[in-house]
Parts: sequence; structure tokens; C-alpha cells
Amino acid sequence: MYWESYNHSKIKKVIFNALEQNLDYRHKPVLGLPASYLDTEVFYHDAPFLKDAPFLSAMIANPNHIGCHTLNESETAFEGTQKIEAELIDLCAKEIFKGDENHYDGYVASGGTEANIQAIWILKRYYEQEYNAKADEIALIYTEDAHYSMPKAGSLLSLERIVLPVDKETRAISTQSIEVVEQAKKAGKKYFIVVLNMGTTMFGSVDDVEEVTNWLDNLTLNYKIHIDGAFGGYIYPFANPDSKMTFQHPKINSFTLDGHKMLQSPYGTGIYITREGYMDYALTEEANYVKGKDYTLIGSRSGANAIAVWMIMRTYGSEGWKMKINRLLDKTQRLCDQLNEMGIEFYHHPYMNIVTIKSNYIDPRVAKDFMLVPDTHDAHPKWYKIVVMDHVTQGLLDRFISELRSQVVA
Repeated sequence: MYWESYNHSKIKKVIFNALEQNLDYRHKPVLGLPASYLDTEVFYHDAPFLKDAPFLSAMIANPNHIGCHTLNESETAFEGTQKIEAELIDLCAKEIFKGDENHYDGYVASGGTEANIQAIWILKRYYEQEYNAKADEIALIYTEDAHYSMPKAGSLLSLERIVLPVDKETRAISTQSIEVVEQAKKAGKKYFIVVLNMGTTMFGSVDDVEEVTNWLDNLTLNYKIHIDGAFGGYIYPFANPDSKMTFQHPKINSFTLDGHKMLQSPYGTGIYITREGYMDYALTEEANYVKGKDYTLIGSRSGANAIAVWMIMRTYGSEGWKMKINRLLDKTQRLCDQLNEMGIEFYHHPYMNIVTIKSNYIDPRVAKDFMLVPDTHDAHPKWYKIVVMDHVTQGLLDRFISELRSQVVA
């Protein structure tokens, strides 16, 4: 897990060189493209500060990254910045998820929701094309702690959903899940798309891929696994070097990452990465006017967003990023130690920066004052979560603990 850190001068050079390789609407006779640079009445391109602002310059240039740029062909008008996106996918696949050289594909999506739906769509098409499977023979499996994009995908793709129960204290997948899946097999399900969590939204819990694959194999199922690392993908692999959730695991087919969470990139920077060859199942043949066709749900998308994620990863480098994650985890652990001293019950995965506290220990006023997130807004919550991000200073945490000492209701 290593990639080099670049200084600001090198980052500028790479991005401005890429923009020079892209189409420049001001200097080329462009008649056929239904797009242009950003409106110059609002976003003027000759602002002096832009020479030191590669991301803003990319936004104004407005490159369209439609398609998948880890494949052979893409729109040549934006090939300069598309190469940066391809390098970004390369960094994530190889350095975070231990993928082999050039044996993966992917793209920067609109967010983790799109990336998860893309993954499930591709695996559904895989079973339909390779096994002649019918939709009612394919099941989508995920846990009750999984992100809402899973039921959304099941609804969009007309897949039967199998929701695995979890232990309410450990958040681990319950052994009852074996019976639930076995019953689905007996009912006629032949193919299974399994989504496991690398950091759930509410708890930060991480599913045990080895345990799950062991009992799935014992049931002799035809299945493939997608890892939803939308929250944990930029934390867990760095905190836990022994993670089994990598491309080295033969059953794992794809990953979701989300740059606009831990990486603090602009919204609209989810990342989908899959094994080589699987993007073909999402090929939209009808996209004839697009060079290289389209393989994505979203179609046209901002090349500037891919540049933003690349810039952050290259600014820190792998070593700098590990240091940042360790600082956040140290702060999180200090919070957990204080909660333990007070006898407050909570859930915390040791490699994550989420602490989820049982609601009976939290006065609603304290929850409101500190903007704690409940597990539900439709009923009385059972849990409130804290996410230790960059803006969460030690002083802010100390103020919260002080309030908790005086307001605890359990």
C-alpha cells in the first residue's frame, strides 16, 4: 500500500498538462458537441487566481468523462483528464484493495449509491448472460445494517431481497442468516448477489467476509460478493493491514468507495471498481454517438470531480493518509475510553471512526445541540452516532463529554 505524495507544483503541472490535451472550446472549431465550457458571464476563465487553482480550472474547462476510461476507447476530446481518472482507479484498485496489475476497471460515479447500484446491475447482467438466469432466480443479499441503496437497487432491478439479521450488540451477521439463505435456495433461487459492508452508515461495522463465504460455500451457492466501502473504504484498509476485503479474495468481485466522505472531496465523487471484464456486462450498445460507448449508470459526469479525488490522494500520499487516519482513530479511541469510564453503552468497531451510543444515555437536547444522528427520524431512536471527522476537534469532544456527564439520563 504505497503511492507517492506530490507537491502543489507537480499537481498543477500534471493537471494543466492534462487540460492542454483536452479539447479547448475557445480554440477548436467545435460544432457537434452539445456542451461547452462554463458560462463565461458567471464563471470567467481569465481570473488571475486560476493559474494556481487546478481544480477550479478543471471545473471551468468542464471536461465530460462519459464512459469508462480504464477500457480501450473513450471520447478523445477529453483524453487528458480521462487519464487522470484512470490513474485514480489504478491507485484505488492496486494500493487500497491489492488488485493485480491492469486487471480491474471502474469509474468515478455520482456517489456510493450509484456505485452500489452499478455493482448489483452488473452482477445481475452477469448471471443473465452467462447462465441464462431469469430475474426471479436471482436474489440480492444484504444485512439489515446495510445502506439504503441496497433495497433501492433491488427495487430498480426487480430482484428479490434477502435481508440478513445482525446481532443487536455486536452488529455481526447472525447465524440465523444461514437458514434464511437456505430457505431461499429451496424456494428456487439459484444465483446470489451478496453485498457485505466495510463500514456501515450507522455503526461503522465491518462484516466478516471469511465467515460469510464459509457458510455460503457450505450451502453450495453460486454467488459473487460486492463490498460496500462507501464509508469505510478510505479508513478500514489503512487501519487494518490484515484486511481480508481485497481483490486477493476470489469471491470479491467489486468495491464501492466514496470520496466525499472521509476524503473530503466534493459531493459527487463515489468510486466503483470491479474485476477486469465485468464492465462489459453494463455496455450500452445503443450509445452509438459516444466514442467507446457507455458502461455507466450516470452517463455524462464531471471530469473535475475525478481530478479532485486524485489531487487529495496525491497530496497526502499513502503515508500521509495513514497518519491522518491514525490521528482520527486515536481521537475516536479517547472518546470511547471516556464513555467506558462513565458506564455508557455504545458500539465501536476498532478500525473505524464512528461511535454509536444507545439513546437512553443521551438527553434529546444534547443530541440536538451536538447534531448527533439518530438511527431513525420516524420513531423514538435507539441509537445516536458520532463521526469523528477533521472538523471534530478534541475541544468539541470534551464539551460533549462534559454535557454528557451532567445530562446523562440512564
